[in-house]
Amino acid sequence: VVSLKAFSKFENTAEALEAATKLLESAPSKGLRKFLRAHCDGETLGVADSKLGNAIKEKLKIDCVHNNAVMELLRGVRTQLTELISGLGAQDLAPMSLGLSHSLSRYKLKFSADKVDTMIVQAIGLLDDLDKELNTYAMRVREWYGWHFPELTKIIQDNIMYAKAVKLMGDRANAAKLDFSEVLPEEVETELKEAAVISMGTEISDLDLMNIKDLCDQVLNLSEYRAQLYDYLKSRMNTVAPNLTALVGELVGARLIAHGGSLINLAKQPGSTVQILGAEKALFRALKTKHSTPKYGLIYHASLVGQAAPKHKGKISRSLAAKAALAIRCDALGDDQDNSMGLENRAKLEARLRALEGKELGRSAGSAKGKPKIEVYDKDRKKGAGLITPAKTYNPAADSVLSQITNTAALDEQDTVPKKKKKVEAELPQIEKAAEVPAIEAKKEKKKKKKKADKEAGLPTNENEPENEEPTEKEKKKHQTEDVENAEVGEKKKKK
Repeated sequence: VVSLKAFSKFENTAEALEAATKLLESAPSKGLRKFLRAHCDGETLGVADSKLGNAIKEKLKIDCVHNNAVMELLRGVRTQLTELISGLGAQDLAPMSLGLSHSLSRYKLKFSADKVDTMIVQAIGLLDDLDKELNTYAMRVREWYGWHFPELTKIIQDNIMYAKAVKLMGDRANAAKLDFSEVLPEEVETELKEAAVISMGTEISDLDLMNIKDLCDQVLNLSEYRAQLYDYLKSRMNTVAPNLTALVGELVGARLIAHGGSLINLAKQPGSTVQILGAEKALFRALKTKHSTPKYGLIYHASLVGQAAPKHKGKISRSLAAKAALAIRCDALGDDQDNSMGLENRAKLEARLRALEGKELGRSAGSAKGKPKIEVYDKDRKKGAGLITPAKTYNPAADSVLSQITNTAALDEQDTVPKKKKKVEAELPQIEKAAEVPAIEAKKEKKKKKKKADKEAGLPTNENEPENEEPTEKEKKKHQTEDVENAEVGEKKKKK
């Protein structure tokens, strides 16, 4: 069914590895492109990878087919490869494919002796375990030796100093004749010797003391090993992630890498995720109960967040997470090995923290409550130029006696809020009297104008008609209703 048309072998392992890696990325290598141009021009090509087929079709303009029949054919070719290619034995094929697969796996790992973040993940995990064990052992020493000398627990607070003192002293009766200057400060030593004389603890045998001293040795050895491991972690962090270390410190940076899985995985995360990394439980609980989400996770232990006041911690952690995300990407994907970017961003964050605290200090120093607002004197003037907007001219049309009286009446009503309806009804007649005067004046003006117009037109005017005609009862009632309505509107506005 199948016969060999053409075959091209690789010159060396390096060339084979390059071609194989290109195929993994679904791209044809240089050698494959040459081979296909020479042998497949104008023919249809069967491919096992559809993405590779699309790439070949785009670059070489060769029609490619990918279906079940092609896959069956290729499976058959693989099984019968030694028969199809002359001079290739099964004993040669196995070691060649094994060597290529090893080279390919090593390339996939992208192994670099300097940038091994897996070592950091292991180191920080061990450091946390050591802290737990050390704490447990130290508490056991305090409890065990406390039966013999209970006062010592309050005198020496530090666990390592306590273990050293117990190892040196043994029985509390020896405390008076021993010199603790290498282990303890002078004032603590004096207090210890005084307490040893009047201690209320039980007597203890030599065998018990020996076991307690062995436990003290364990505590001291663990603390020494922890110090060595911390130095190792510092050196690895400064090599692998110098910018992240400059921003958040070695321990927090290592914990972020360990939580993310690797530096590359962490580099794929946005700043918002870096901010709450480590607080997943709180985040999901907040989302479920519809409460406010957490502001920080592992990043809370960074020195910059620790320096900030409680009300600024959220803002600083957000800014720090954004800068940390950039620093992680720079460390994971950049070629530079220095921490200049991290130091620069740290300086910016420190300046922001100072600005936030300064702003709060300035605000609380002098409260603006109760102070008159000072307006700018020449806000309409440009520097060295004329007015921006022309000065407003006097508007005589705004001078209306009626409107002024009603405005003053409304203001009076706003100032004194009526508590009962009786009070409102008592004030209404006064407003009506005040409103009647301008109404009469307006009526006189109207009559005068009418007379003047009649004279000019030559019409006969009634000379006997009195000038100061009183307003009719109908007009009086109209004015009264208008004033009542105005008063009610004013009262409603005040209530609102």
